[in-house]
Amino acid sequence: MFDKKPKSYTDLLGKTNRIVEGTTIHGDIISPADFRLDGELIGNFTSSGKLVIGPSGSIKGNIICNTVDIEGKFEGKIKVEGLLNIKESASIIGEVEIGKLAVEPGAVFNASCVMFKTAAPANADE
Repeated sequence: MFDKKPKSYTDLLGKTNRIVEGTTIHGDIISPADFRLDGELIGNFTSSGKLVIGPSGSIKGNIICNTVDIEGKFEGKIKVEGLLNIKESASIIGEVEIGKLAVEPGAVFNASCVMFKTAAPANADE
């Protein structure tokens, strides 16, 4: 009657993946969970969660993600459904498609940028 499934270790410990500084990955990463990258990725990153590129992190490739915080370096194309948060220490070169954008003063942002059109409220008067 009260059968409960035991939780997996990822449920118990959280669902954030982490690549540490000094690690280089050549290839693509696909993850349903949140991800923190302090190393280097040469390839594409896809996730339905949040990506954080730490101050020592870098990606050369494409990103498709729900939310992204960048403190390190990125070169390529980013498609973010939600918020792209670019910190002061970040360097972005490439193309950006976003829902929302926040750029701190001091960040390097050399990219073409397209913001998704938000839907009008259902009760909007014309």
